[in-house]
Amino acid sequence: MSLKNATMPDTSWMNIIGDEFSQSYMHKLEDFLARETAAGRIIYPAAPDIFNALNATPFNKVSVVILGQDPYHGPDQAHGLSFSVRSGVALPPSLRNIYKEIEAEYAVKMPRTGDLTAWAKQGVLLLNATLTVEAAKAGAHQGKGWEMFTDAIIRALDARAAPIVFMLWGAYAQKKGAFIDRKKHLVLEAPHPSPLSAHRGFLGCGHFKKANGYLAQHNLPVIDWTKVS
Repeated sequence: MSLKNATMPDTSWMNIIGDEFSQSYMHKLEDFLARETAAGRIIYPAAPDIFNALNATPFNKVSVVILGQDPYHGPDQAHGLSFSVRSGVALPPSLRNIYKEIEAEYAVKMPRTGDLTAWAKQGVLLLNATLTVEAAKAGAHQGKGWEMFTDAIIRALDARAAPIVFMLWGAYAQKKGAFIDRKKHLVLEAPHPSPLSAHRGFLGCGHFKKANGYLAQHNLPVIDWTKVS
């Protein structure tokens, strides 16, 4: 894999974080991905999907950020949006619990597709902290440089004048988002929706209605959480 084969972030993002691609950590990350590919290791998502979250949700359209850790590491799952899988792929356990929470908040039955592109198009930035992973090895690309890149994204959003809802689920996301200005933005925290922790406070958190209440209060379009691709 090479970042040269990736579909680069659109102009709205490149104008904000484009300089990151010339930083030494990004060059080291590019070299790492090239070495892993040369060694025959399978990397997810496919190169054209690495920056899918940024291309699906332009910078000025972001109203909600859902921060994940790293991409799914199973075949045909990851496509560049946190917690999302392509239509036709079985729902991962964390996404099933996300759907359970939406069903409880809105008294609806969610579709069985796991493609969250419709959320992204409404302004939900589905951002993983690490944008690639080795097949069958969760966290394999952590500490290689992606976190610096995604920190730059979060800092750029934090500096934006318009208020944003940040959903930080689990200790990892909460630590990564610790610098977000709580006076300017709404930060919603809960345990991770993983089956290991969802019953400790994610289920029943009310985050989706809280987010929409905040957006409405600031005269911003609310998200139709029941609409998925």
